[in-house]
Amino acid sequence: MNKLQKKSSAIQAVIDREGGYVNHPDDGGGPTCWGVTQAVARRHGYQGDMKYYPIDKAVAVYEQDYWRHVDAIANDGLATALQLFDFAVNSGPAQAIGCLQRLLNSLNNRGKDYPDIKADGVSGPQTLAAFKSFHRRRGEEGLAVLTQAINGLRIAFCVGITERNESQEAFTYGWLARVVHL
Repeated sequence: MNKLQKKSSAIQAVIDREGGYVNHPDDGGGPTCWGVTQAVARRHGYQGDMKYYPIDKAVAVYEQDYWRHVDAIANDGLATALQLFDFAVNSGPAQAIGCLQRLLNSLNNRGKDYPDIKADGVSGPQTLAAFKSFHRRRGEEGLAVLTQAINGLRIAFCVGITERNESQEAFTYGWLARVVHL
């Protein structure tokens, strides 16, 4: 499978998980379709009813707003990139990349394996260099550990949301099941 096919497959998998139109009263994002909130759809120029949001527009949003943050990571660690992509879709790219950066800093042996990076949630050249250095140092087993650690931080993030806002408990089980079964 080439890089374009991997991206298309990842995006389709997210769309399949997200499903079609939803407008849950406790969801602060309001109406969504294919996992794209109305606010994001509007930012991309869609002005229609979210019930009729075209799937091709959702694909474009996922490419532009989410996949681009993990595209370079997918070259070395597809499984890690897929987890980060799904995390970014649900919680924002800055949250997902920020967790990756925090973990890379925690796993660099006090800077002996590669320098600390700024945990700013931006997937730039320093983050990619740290990721590649980690991969060279720890191999595929290291990527498996990193990926599961990302999932751990993601679960903690989701639980934190519900601790701060009880109304979000309506979504907790689904969020956690999604991470566990991804």
